[in-house]
Amino acid sequence: MKNTSEIIEYCQELYEDIDFTATRKWKDADPARKVVGYMPVYVPRELMHAGGILSLGILGGGDSMEVIHGDAYYQSYICRIPRSTIELAVTKRLDFVDGMLFPSICDVIRNLSGMWKLLMPDVYVRYFDTPQNFISGIGGDYYVNELRELKEGLEGIIGREITDDQIRNSIAVYNENRRLVNAVYDFRTAEPWKAPSWEVYLLMRAGMVLPVEEHSQLMSDYLAAAVSEDKPMRDNCRIILQGSFCEQPPLNLIKSIELSGCYIVDDDYMLVTRWLLEDVPTDGDPLVNLSEAFIKHSGETAAKYVPDAADKGKFLINAVKDKAAEGVIFAAPSFCDPALLDRPMMAGALSRTDIPYISFKYAENSGQMQPIREQAGTFADTIKLWSEAS
Repeated sequence: MKNTSEIIEYCQELYEDIDFTATRKWKDADPARKVVGYMPVYVPRELMHAGGILSLGILGGGDSMEVIHGDAYYQSYICRIPRSTIELAVTKRLDFVDGMLFPSICDVIRNLSGMWKLLMPDVYVRYFDTPQNFISGIGGDYYVNELRELKEGLEGIIGREITDDQIRNSIAVYNENRRLVNAVYDFRTAEPWKAPSWEVYLLMRAGMVLPVEEHSQLMSDYLAAAVSEDKPMRDNCRIILQGSFCEQPPLNLIKSIELSGCYIVDDDYMLVTRWLLEDVPTDGDPLVNLSEAFIKHSGETAAKYVPDAADKGKFLINAVKDKAAEGVIFAAPSFCDPALLDRPMMAGALSRTDIPYISFKYAENSGQMQPIREQAGTFADTIKLWSEAS
């Protein structure tokens, strides 16, 4: 694949394949191979990689799958991702997975981990509880113990020990992957017309189903191709998308926002790919290093506690400045408690610094994009008028 069109076409095939064919083929190639799925935001994928396990990002069923069985497990006022994830399980689309991790996103995902144990009693299931205290000797020590228990659980799946050297090697592999992810995001920030956000999104989604080494190569190829391609620059408004860290939007939603006259220069899609903001050291105790990286150098999202209320929204304000953004669009899934409870505080922080914003809600199977396109287009036009008037 030598141009971006070929690369993105491949990524879209992976994105649309809710049977996870590529991951199944990877596992079938060697009887000893194992796959562990995980729900969004963050899990320490380095530990799975160190055990030779492929970590599989489970992001719901998207807009191509009809949810029938899943609706029997959850109320209608619950976000759609647990219902479509249950649908994936009941319809045997995840029958090849050897384990599932449910990180501490919200009460719904906590409940989903218990539901999974009932549905798949022979599969390793863990509710992975990350710390909400960011003092190394308290939350850090707690997280080291969580990592150790997770490592022991993974060793039970593969039937052997995962060594410190193996974890250090995997940390180095993921450090390189994050550097490439950041390079793609930085390239989009600098020249968003050359790296449309829907392409960047598909590129990151590919990393949910491919071995990390393949994903890194894919991003490297994309960057090499995108730099040399000649695409027209438009007078679009530069915006940041916020609130979509868990249940992902339909691809057409991202395209609609861009077609409305917006360049998306930052977002919180696929946070697991860049949750750790700095390289994790590869010397010393690898579990302590992973813990310290989470405690001291991790991203911000509504699912993560901010100890000082005065700091709420600072990361977003800084992102607006760093990315030269002109406004923020809050795009949260319907019934997403963390995102919708967080939004008023974030909006207040933006208002105090005179950063314009709008908000809307979606579901992973949203079909009507015209209202969203009109709302985003009006927002972009208003920003342009304000900037010209000033």
